[in-house]
Amino acid sequence: VQLQASGGGLVQAGGSLKLSCAASGRTFSAYNMGWFRQAPGKEREFAAAISRRGSTYFAESVKGRFTISRDNAKNTVYLQMGILKPEDTAVYYCAAGPGGFIDSSSRRYDYWGQGTLVTVSS
Repeated sequence: VQLQASGGGLVQAGGSLKLSCAASGRTFSAYNMGWFRQAPGKEREFAAAISRRGSTYFAESVKGRFTISRDNAKNTVYLQMGILKPEDTAVYYCAAGPGGFIDSSSRRYDYWGQGTLVTVSS
């Protein structure tokens, strides 16, 4: 599976942004999909995930502000981000992992996109 993330950019605090991640291959629907982020000088952290069946899971830091969805017909997963804060500034990566229970651990994901930069100004 090859992943291509897009949609990053510069946004003011309180604003919103929608990221997309397009996947190649015929088996997209079989994968759990996740979004991770890495802020400058920090380790990569989990943001959100969606199982192949549509169950979702969010980090506490984004719960209530971000939503994750997928369109299996388009082989695409989305991350809708709202009420953005300067601390949301990071490179956002999408990832694909085997079906089953969804997990916040990056080790559960086998394929990674190249990342898209989100910058939130105060």
